[in-house]
Amino acid sequence: MSDTTPLGHVYNVLFLCTGNSARSIMAESILAKDGHGRFRAFSAGSQPRGEVNPLTLTTLRSLDYPTEGLHSKSWGEFAAADAPVMDFVFTVCDGAAGETCPVWPGQPMTAHWGIEDPAAFVGPEIEKEAVFARTFRYLKNRITAFAALPIRSLDTMTLGAKLNEIGRSEGATPLRRDVA
Repeated sequence: MSDTTPLGHVYNVLFLCTGNSARSIMAESILAKDGHGRFRAFSAGSQPRGEVNPLTLTTLRSLDYPTEGLHSKSWGEFAAADAPVMDFVFTVCDGAAGETCPVWPGQPMTAHWGIEDPAAFVGPEIEKEAVFARTFRYLKNRITAFAALPIRSLDTMTLGAKLNEIGRSEGATPLRRDVA
């Protein structure tokens, strides 16, 4: 697994989505702030859009979450030999969950935490902002539950079950695919 600090083991966590412009970026920012030094957060996409959705950045800034350094990137960067070894990989969209993912070095724990794409919403700007805020809330709830897990004291099977349970929390997409 990853590094250690005076706080203990630091886990590397990768959030995947297709475009890497909204959900996975939000998740990276939330865990970076709310992980309290126990996690290093990353995000990537199978077909990255090349830019972060402006409403993603607006939402994060309005809620005092970090945006510096966030950018849309390919998941291939994290499958390379010199990439950080991931401890956890979470898909946050059904598209990425259904795709053939790269082989991740180190055999990380994986789960699917599908949430509707806020960038796909079509409507007035005020409603778009509300959809992004709701997506943020769903992700924050999942990440809060994940960060509270006693990871080191759980066996692999129990931890996997808990990760999948988190993925079924409020806001989960109707079409669930557990990624084992």
